[in-house]
Amino acid sequence: MTKLIALLLILAMAIQIIKPLGYPGLRRRIDFWKIALIAFAIWAVALLTRDFLVQ
Repeated sequence: MTKLIALLLILAMAIQIIKPLGYPGLRRRIDFWKIALIAFAIWAVALLTRDFLVQ
């Protein structure tokens, strides 16, 4: 699951650099780093929930 999340978010960052997505806060090409922060947060939550649920 974490590999899929990572792949989708890397794809979103690449698309943002090529053509900005146009969402609030993501209107410029340089805003791709915000997607990286969101990716880090989602990935951390996924890893923590996996650790807590699978013991």
